[in-house]
Amino acid sequence: MRSKEILSVRWEQYEKNPVINPPFPSPIIADPTFLLPESTVDGKWHLFAHSLIGIHHFISSDGIVWKRLKGMVSFKSIRPFVFKEGDKYYLFYEKILSFFPYHSHLELRESLNLFKWSKPVVILKPSLNWHKDGSKYGAVSNPCLVKEDNAYRLYYSAGLVYLKDCKFYEPKYIGVANSKKITQEYEVLPHPIISPSIDDMYSNLGAGSIKVIKTDDGHVGFQNGIYWDYRKSHSGSAIRILVSLNGYEWNLFRDEPIIKPDQGWKKTHVYALDVKRVGNKFYLYFNARSGWLFGKEYIGLAFGL
Repeated sequence: MRSKEILSVRWEQYEKNPVINPPFPSPIIADPTFLLPESTVDGKWHLFAHSLIGIHHFISSDGIVWKRLKGMVSFKSIRPFVFKEGDKYYLFYEKILSFFPYHSHLELRESLNLFKWSKPVVILKPSLNWHKDGSKYGAVSNPCLVKEDNAYRLYYSAGLVYLKDCKFYEPKYIGVANSKKITQEYEVLPHPIISPSIDDMYSNLGAGSIKVIKTDDGHVGFQNGIYWDYRKSHSGSAIRILVSLNGYEWNLFRDEPIIKPDQGWKKTHVYALDVKRVGNKFYLYFNARSGWLFGKEYIGLAFGL
């Protein structure tokens, strides 16, 4: 697949959004990551997302109507990313070690069937100064694994920026770590590859997170930057497309987001996502927030046609 096959599509949101509501008693369900039926042992769609309690597992026959399974995949864990290679599934996620002060690292679990998971292994700890920006002990989050020839590249978010109108934190930088094997120690690049910029209206507070697709001629990234809207005097987040030849140096494909806040269930923020090709179109699941301080978060679907 070449980059233009992604860049040339037109994005339309599913008319009956949202497709997943927050599970009681949590007011949020967020950061979806999913697998297509051809990649699963039971031929169904599988999606993982987190609430305030931890990571939940959802199953669907059509990618539209989702059933939440009983139990939790991992407590006090958020922002999952699922990756398959061979007959194994790998679930990366952020493990919260403390809330006050906020402190987290990235963990990894393995599975052969998506239902029974191995014990967690710590895959990345906050170790650099910018990992600790806004957090005394550091925070790393939003993992996304991409295979690069015979090695693996882990994109992740780090550091924190405080949203005063929501009274919570969002990621400030995006970094990269590399490894020869999925489960071995990752070598962290010393500097962020994406940082907030005061001149970027959709990323003037934080870089947020990114999901990357490797193509035959480069890389395409879907980033949800964190910004302050001076016209509304409120924070926001929106999904934009970035392009790169080497996966390290990124440029905006176009300024305007493909999905941004508007009204109702996604009034204030459009957040993290996962995207995959399904036949001749793309499925993009994302979460969005309905209000600043007391908002709820839902999962929606967009199609790339």
